[in-house]
Amino acid sequence: MQAKRLAAAIAVTFAAATPLFAAAQTNVTLYGILDAAISSQDTGGPEGRTTVVNSGNQSSSRFGFRGTEDLGNGLKAMFNLEAGTAIDTGAGDTALFGRRAVVGLEGGFGSLTLGREYSPIAAIAGASDAFGQGFYGSNLSAFTTNRLTRRLANSVNYKSPSWNGFKLLAAYAAGEVTAANTPSGDLKGVGAEYTLGGLYLGAAYHTINRVPADEDKETAFGAGYKFDQLGGFEIKGNYLSADREGSAKYKQANLGGAMPFGPHRVYANYQRQEQGNARGNSWALAYTYSLSKRTNLYASYASLDNNGSGVFGLSSSSVTIAPAATLLGKDPDVFSLGLRHSF
Repeated sequence: MQAKRLAAAIAVTFAAATPLFAAAQTNVTLYGILDAAISSQDTGGPEGRTTVVNSGNQSSSRFGFRGTEDLGNGLKAMFNLEAGTAIDTGAGDTALFGRRAVVGLEGGFGSLTLGREYSPIAAIAGASDAFGQGFYGSNLSAFTTNRLTRRLANSVNYKSPSWNGFKLLAAYAAGEVTAANTPSGDLKGVGAEYTLGGLYLGAAYHTINRVPADEDKETAFGAGYKFDQLGGFEIKGNYLSADREGSAKYKQANLGGAMPFGPHRVYANYQRQEQGNARGNSWALAYTYSLSKRTNLYASYASLDNNGSGVFGLSSSSVTIAPAATLLGKDPDVFSLGLRHSF
């Protein structure tokens, strides 16, 4: 009889404790985006216009896992692992979770993450791009080789809470260079964002200890405004620059807008790129039609005019087309039709 009573007491105690243990468990979400398109493109090379099927024109195709654990007193532990994939071939990125791989804490102090994270400049550039860093003609062309830094490996990152619309961003990425008399490769970044109603303002700055003589410098300024009285019309613009030792300063400026009406949304963007004597000016248009909250069709067209010294290209979320380095002054253009689904 005593054994039965003991068993019953243990069962009642466990049942009462179960909600406490459940509340402390990490909530994990599987999510992703699948984006594929057929494109007609001309890079200005001797091959002329070609037709391709590619992945990630509006949004990079990806899948990921994210979760949080409530630690009490307003404190949460969090993690995010995100991998890129190519819908056209089924291939994955070289690094499995190269898009984002972080663990951190969130609370009234803001958030602190460690791992592979987006940089302060990436935050400003993303928030102030009319294309949402998708479609050909987006500002992602500023983040190609030897330009601005978008993601930080080996990094520690801080984002403050909002103080009357004002937020601070800070990052340190260890270059982990150990050779004697060699620059560390460390990156230090700071940024600030301000929002008030439909207004957005942002600025960020990086320094990179990459060469012995001096530090590389990267800068971003961005702004945007959403006009609720005009049906949600948005205008956005930014200025991005990379000043690297040993090469001419790269500069990019963007100005664009987006207009929703029902399930339709129309985008436009103008972009100017400069480096030394090279100049490139591009115009881009895009259109999306929402079939549901998670699925949309899209069409986009972009054209770039290089001067006699220019070999600039057009970047979508995952793909960049550009003339070969030896083909100065060629003018790429591309037209795409695609389908995007998120889960």
